[in-house]
This record gives sequence, structure tokens and C-alpha cells, in this order.
Amino acid sequence: MSESQGYESTRRLPVIEKADGGLGQSSSAAAYEPVHGADGAGRRFWSVRRVPAGIVAVLLLIGAGLFLYDIVAVRAHRPAMHWRRALARQLAERPLDDTWVLVGAAVVALLGVWLLLLAGTPGLRDVLRMRPAHTDVRAGLHRGAAATVLRDRAMEVAGVRSVRVRLGRRRADVRAVSHFRELDDVRADLDTVLGDAIRGLGLVRPPSLSVHVRRPGRKG
Repeated sequence: MSESQGYESTRRLPVIEKADGGLGQSSSAAAYEPVHGADGAGRRFWSVRRVPAGIVAVLLLIGAGLFLYDIVAVRAHRPAMHWRRALARQLAERPLDDTWVLVGAAVVALLGVWLLLLAGTPGLRDVLRMRPAHTDVRAGLHRGAAATVLRDRAMEVAGVRSVRVRLGRRRADVRAVSHFRELDDVRADLDTVLGDAIRGLGLVRPPSLSVHVRRPGRKG
């Protein structure tokens, strides 16, 4: 089972803890230094954002169509649409400090800020940049796939019963359950195996590794 969340770089800081209730635990940080990629490979992938763009395009098309129809109707000596007359009357009669005017202005401002954020941020946070083999090729790896690779490698370690991996952009948090062998030995093997696995992913910014190993809980 893999999940995603934020993470940050750490150095190796071995820690051995004993949890309450007599259940042993062993935890550690990564035993390797993250390798950063070249400057040309540091750009994140940009999201196409088809859904927000489609919604804005449809709303603009509907609004432009209504205004165009109303203008043509007025030019043809027909009365303007009721909604435009009502809107013009409300805008002329309501003061600027009216509650509904302030609420409408706040909604429009929030919508504008949201559109600016979408336009100025790359998105696609679930795609991790990989080191390119060629200058004209950009590669990315989904965090879910990377977490699955780490989980599968962790399950190959002797003594590991189950593994849960939470992989973020800067941190890989691995929590394993061991039903035999010493916890410190299992954790040391996981540090080595998962460190090699992270390096093998070929990421521009490999995440730091945090490993926690515990005994299975008592039944009943």
C-alpha cells in the first residue's frame, strides 16, 4: 500500500526506540546523500489543466453569446433581456458597501487569484523528475509507481512481514512490520536495499529515506 505526502532532506541519524507496551521498534534515516541533477533537468512538468481551461472557455462562450444576442436584439429595436435590465438597475441602485456587492466582489477576486495560481504554477506534483539520458529527452516517474518499487524491494528483505510506503517529493517514509530477526538487523538491511532502490530510480532529486520497523501487534 502506497501513499504520498511531503518530505524533506535528512542525514543519517540512527535512533533506537522502545514503544510502550513492550512492542519493539527500530527507526533510522537514510544512509546516503541525495544526488541533485543538472540545471537543465531541474524544471518540473507542467500540467495541461484541461478541466479548468475547459470550464473557463465554456463560461466565456456562454457569456459572450448572451451579450451578443442581447446587443443584436436591441439593434433590432426589441427590448433588452430582463436579466440585463435587472442587473443594470441593481448596479445603479445598490451602494458599494452593500453586502451582496462585497460578496460578489470577493467571489470574483478569489476566482481571479485561483486562475492566476493555475497559470503560474506547474502542477503535476505526483510526477517526479528523472535524470535525462539525452539532452532532448525529459522523463518523469509517478510517485505511486516509485512507492510500489520501494515496497516490493522492501518485501524481499528477510523478516519483513508487511510494508507501508509514503513517498513525497522530498521524503520516503517506510514503515515495516517484522515477525522474526532482530529489528535493528531488519532496519539496517532495509536502509541498504531501499537506498540502492532510490538511487536506481534515477531521480533528479532523490528523496531522503526514513525507515521504521516494529513487531506485529498482539491479537486480542
